[in-house]
Amino acid sequence: MSDKPTAAMVLSLIGGIFVILGGAFIAFVGSLVASFGYLANGGTTGGAAVTAVGVVGIIMGLIMVVGSFMLYSKPTSAKMWGIIILILSILSWVTAVGGLVIGFILGLVGGILAIVYKPSAAAATPPPAPTGS
Repeated sequence: MSDKPTAAMVLSLIGGIFVILGGAFIAFVGSLVASFGYLANGGTTGGAAVTAVGVVGIIMGLIMVVGSFMLYSKPTSAKMWGIIILILSILSWVTAVGGLVIGFILGLVGGILAIVYKPSAAAATPPPAPTGS
């Protein structure tokens, strides 16, 4: 079995999926509010801004998913991807309701696991057998 940050990858992947769902929910609500048009006093509703925030949440979730796959494919750069996933998980509170809270928690734990991941040292090659008499 290979030495890869599997737990960090799985948790970050599921967390990223929940952040995508949270961003999609925010974008849907924003587009729904924007479809109402104008308020009675003549002001706009601001639904377009909420939709934009939701789209940013979807993009952040996609980056978390890509980061989780990069954790698994390149374990040597696990610390960098762990930091990226950790930052995006924290920022998901603003853009995707924390990935419905579950995405935030899973991304946070997955990012921390990736940061503290240490690949095991490669097996040392045995010394050559002495030759001669």
